[in-house]
Amino acid sequence: MTRKKQKTRKTQKNRKKQQTLEEKIEQVKNFRPIDDTFFEVLADDIGVCQEMLRIILEDEKLIVKDVIVQSSERNLYGRSVRLDALCILGNGKKCNVEVQRSNKDHHLKRVRFNASVITVRDSQTDDKFEETIDLIVVYISEFDIFKRGRVIYHVDSVIRETQEKVDDGLERVFVNTVVKDGTTISEYMDCFLQKEVDNVKFPKLTNRVHYLKHEEGGVNAVCEIMKKYSDEAYKQGEEAGKEIGQRHTAIAELQSESR
Repeated sequence: MTRKKQKTRKTQKNRKKQQTLEEKIEQVKNFRPIDDTFFEVLADDIGVCQEMLRIILEDEKLIVKDVIVQSSERNLYGRSVRLDALCILGNGKKCNVEVQRSNKDHHLKRVRFNASVITVRDSQTDDKFEETIDLIVVYISEFDIFKRGRVIYHVDSVIRETQEKVDDGLERVFVNTVVKDGTTISEYMDCFLQKEVDNVKFPKLTNRVHYLKHEEGGVNAVCEIMKKYSDEAYKQGEEAGKEIGQRHTAIAELQSESR
């Protein structure tokens, strides 16, 4: 084969690769940080999570030491709990961040359930209760869950008779993308609705979104998660179809025997 032909084939392969990348970029271009599939890849980054939690929890010194997402091999919780991003903080606390677009759920009970699963999973049976983990739940929604016109809500355990706050080791923080009140939290939450993020106040978020949408490594990471969940949904559909088929067969056999 002549050098000219080799060069032509190489050029064709590179064009094909470039076209494939362009197709992938087209596939992910409409994702926003609030979309759970995209958020999972977005949050698989310590810097992004640390910037996010420093803003939402209003703690500039907060440190994130590690992050575990749903698709991670280090996720020991399985499907029993949704882990959009479980952050391990520098002070030993854990913070489970969830994003929710749909308003067709009992959100308080969802938070309670997921917090319970994480607590039980991370506690030994012989632990004293004082050693039960401290957990923060940050629930990010595309709607104002309490309809009180606030961008952020802190739900505490309170003694009804005295209105005193009780520290039981669980903090619940609900934040939304709807309310615009001019605060840094509101400005940050507005970025979650954007297909492209370019805000100098939030460099980690800005750079991560750009990487996942425009650079090959990031685009591939998003597409891999999309494929993973698409394959799982297809498999679940197949299994459900087989189960229905088996039920119909069993019913038909029973009907035949009764005749």
